[in-house]
Amino acid sequence: MNSFWTDRPTLVTGATGLVGSWLVRRLVDVGADVVCLVRDWIPQSELLRENLIEKVKVVRGDVGDQALLERVCGEYEINTVMHLAAQTIVSVANRNPVSTFETNIGGTWALLEACRRSPTVKQIVVASSDKAYGDQEVLPYTEDAPMQGRHPYDVSKSCADLIAQSYATTYDLPVVITRCGNFYGGGDLNWNRIVPGTIRSIIRGQRPIIRSDGKYIRDYFYVEDGAEAYMLLAEKLAERPELMGQAFNFSNESQVTVLELVERILKLMNSDLQPEILNQANHEIRAQYLSAAKARALFQWEPAFTLDEGLERTIAWYQRFFEMVESE
Repeated sequence: MNSFWTDRPTLVTGATGLVGSWLVRRLVDVGADVVCLVRDWIPQSELLRENLIEKVKVVRGDVGDQALLERVCGEYEINTVMHLAAQTIVSVANRNPVSTFETNIGGTWALLEACRRSPTVKQIVVASSDKAYGDQEVLPYTEDAPMQGRHPYDVSKSCADLIAQSYATTYDLPVVITRCGNFYGGGDLNWNRIVPGTIRSIIRGQRPIIRSDGKYIRDYFYVEDGAEAYMLLAEKLAERPELMGQAFNFSNESQVTVLELVERILKLMNSDLQPEILNQANHEIRAQYLSAAKARALFQWEPAFTLDEGLERTIAWYQRFFEMVESE
């Protein structure tokens, strides 16, 4: 057990999401005093299914409500903030840009302003994304690449990232930023995402759907590695204040096309189904992948799971999930 987290008042936004649920589980395991900001009640989320909700304090509200966030930070004497709340689906952002901007950009400045006014807050980890880099000529992305998103989701992450940097630079707010690839893992109930959608199709005996041409290259990052990386970064910021305002890429550093990913899942599930390629994706970047050299050099960080190991754990989670759904 890491004594840093013992009884530590820790606010998690986005606690019902994929990464948020696993992060809360990990924080509870190491004895943190966790406060979760929850907007929508999602019974299928890991936070509720695993009864984690019984082990944390829950505040109902929206991440854009600055007054609420100030109250939470003050009344619960929050020391560490993990800001994960976001609208995370690219296709939803393309259809609904304003709500995405309100949550991803407005929610970030509301949270940071609340933290600036809250003297007990000592560390803030803001979850950005590889999408914040936008389309770059040179890959893999390194942390010194410019923020140049062009499509709604990418722009929302570029803006939130820059806002976090500005609060560190202008107000000495103790913020660090994570930029990770495409998260996957058990508990992701956004079925239009490639990993859960593919696994569900195979379990149901249906051909998995690929919206794009299958040739888009992405960085896939297992959710348990992500939760550990966020916690590591908070701990390192407490030790090393000079990290304030810096961003860190976390990645398996393996580049995989969407089609290759689907084929791996089919193989791991012993399925001979063939994917159906729709070739309908647009307003998305062709190739995105990260260098994690900075985190490796400064923290001796490395992921605990390979892509196949993460996929095996993920497949097992969904098989249990659908068995329970069918028995209910």
